[in-house]
Amino acid sequence: MKLLSLHLSNVRNYAHLELEPADGLNVFVGRNAQGKSNLLEAISLLGTGKSFRTSIERDVIREGFELATISGQARVRAGLIRLACTVSAGARGTRKMYAVNGRAVRYAAYLGSVRVVTFVPSDLQLVAGPPAGRRAFMNSALAQEDRRYYHELARYQKALAQKSAVLKADDSPDSELLTVYNETLIEAGTQVMLARLAFAGHLGSAAASAHRRWSGSEELGVSYRPNVPFEAGTADAVAGAFAARLREVAGAERIRRTCLAGPHRDDLELRLNGLALAAFGSQGQHRTAVLALKVAEYTVMRDHSGEAPLLLLDDVLSELDADRARSFLEGVGDFEQSFVTATHVPEGLPPARLFRIEQARVTPFPSADMPAG
Repeated sequence: MKLLSLHLSNVRNYAHLELEPADGLNVFVGRNAQGKSNLLEAISLLGTGKSFRTSIERDVIREGFELATISGQARVRAGLIRLACTVSAGARGTRKMYAVNGRAVRYAAYLGSVRVVTFVPSDLQLVAGPPAGRRAFMNSALAQEDRRYYHELARYQKALAQKSAVLKADDSPDSELLTVYNETLIEAGTQVMLARLAFAGHLGSAAASAHRRWSGSEELGVSYRPNVPFEAGTADAVAGAFAARLREVAGAERIRRTCLAGPHRDDLELRLNGLALAAFGSQGQHRTAVLALKVAEYTVMRDHSGEAPLLLLDDVLSELDADRARSFLEGVGDFEQSFVTATHVPEGLPPARLFRIEQARVTPFPSADMPAG
């Protein structure tokens, strides 16, 4: 999978941009607040339809304007594909529109057209941060990989919101209505948990392999920790365990007026040499583990879909020591197409296409300033 062209109109600080990225490694160098993160955010929006920086969609539109457009062409396994994501702001709020090959589509049909793996500084909290971040990590990868997962996750979240509203609104909620919502939660939640179980298994193997290359004898363990334990990874076993758990917590849910069981409380456990990484690992060990997770996410997505996703690395090298940054870049250089931002040309840079970004202007790096070798 390769991004062949990118067009931006009134996106963040970009009034207009036409870019033709190269194969392999593309590096964008510039001072802070020049538009480096904005560029990667736009590529992510083109691929996933969502920003990795904000949930407030109006922020994507250039100040003083009401419409932002991101479009581009990519080469995927099936051939050439043209994508467009438009963000518009008006009196009734902000909305996004999507198009594939010139035809308007819903978000569910757009997602996964071009797959993207991002690595941003906030991802370094995947180890020590709250479980919500690790669930979002799983959801992002799985939703791009399989549209059925996105559908089941959306079904689950809708039923969860409806059940929560009933619990909060009434001291004596309607039992029949709660039963209806629970049935949907069990149906959709079972599929979500099975998908997470399989993903975590593949992710763990790939992450452990990547981690060994950088850490030697240290062994990284990644495992799925469902909120609802189940004995076997089958639909019947998971659904049965979920139904039994919902019966167990029914009284407590009415008292506390919140949903207490289900995949919305899942976690991904990270261990180093058998010990909890968040509690016992150093800052450097946390960073190495996250690097391994991101490489593993890329690897699993590539292996399952049959084509490599785009890799976006937004100013993460400054968070790594020189050895880790060099090792990571050596691996990135082998990936089909990747985009890296930095405030200076990284040391030990493998062959790459270099660009300078200054005040939202992207230009090829002057040949005289190119790093040697």
